[in-house]
Amino acid sequence: MSRPGPARTASTNLTSAPVFRVLEGKVGIVTGASRGIGAAIARLLASKGCNLVLNYTSDSSTKITEELAAELESEHGIRAIPVQASTGSENGPKHIVEVAKNHFQHPKTQKFQLDIIINNAGVAGNNLIEDVDCEDFARQYNVNVRGPLLLVQAAIPYLPTDRSGRIVNLSSVSSSLGYISQSIYGGTKAALESMTRTWARELAERATVNAINPGPVATEMYWKSDAIFQARNKPFTENTPLATPREGIDTEEIYGPATKAGGRPAYSEEIAGVVAMLCTPEAGWTTGSVICANGGMKFSF
Repeated sequence: MSRPGPARTASTNLTSAPVFRVLEGKVGIVTGASRGIGAAIARLLASKGCNLVLNYTSDSSTKITEELAAELESEHGIRAIPVQASTGSENGPKHIVEVAKNHFQHPKTQKFQLDIIINNAGVAGNNLIEDVDCEDFARQYNVNVRGPLLLVQAAIPYLPTDRSGRIVNLSSVSSSLGYISQSIYGGTKAALESMTRTWARELAERATVNAINPGPVATEMYWKSDAIFQARNKPFTENTPLATPREGIDTEEIYGPATKAGGRPAYSEEIAGVVAMLCTPEAGWTTGSVICANGGMKFSF
């Protein structure tokens, strides 16, 4: 039987309540953290008190990741450590965990606990069946599937033992909508969702494990997609409940193209909000799920 909560007063409204740092002192890893969804997730977790390891891959991302780390430390009083490593390599994921341990292990007790893992890093590619090649197959599966697996494998010795850990995998509507030209990419995300369910059982005493499935998001990857892909995506977007563009509310950058594309993409912050929700203590009864983070393009069951 549910119990009534405390009576709400004017002083308890959301606009006046102070920010509650529910992740104070915890340590998290965000892969692909240099920009877009990854950076938005990092900012929101940091605002809730979480110390972070910010993973990135390319040399061109070094400066912006270092700047992001400095921003998070200055604005939120947490520790943020940039680490360059390819999650698509065999040793990259293990290196990320080792860097986290080196920076956050207690100097006297040697205790190190890794509380949150966000498997956000990913690569995509669109090819019709006859154009698929083994090199691109390996590239996408190594980053999108093997990378998260190896990262969680390396993290297992350091996960909590009281179910307080949180693992969130970034999947995609591509895992289930059957996009033309996404034999590989859609397959990698379906594999990630399958691993999510397996990990939820194997790691039940350590951490909850969930996935989210964004649709189009206003990131560099989205803006670089070609006209053919956008045309194929238009019918899906037109049937997405929350994708209707809103003049005066959505940014001009979003509103104009959205009126032609059948609807707007998500803002990175909207995806980050779903991820952060799954990382809170209050989400401790949710595991093995694929949570809708696509405005209703693909309902989750």
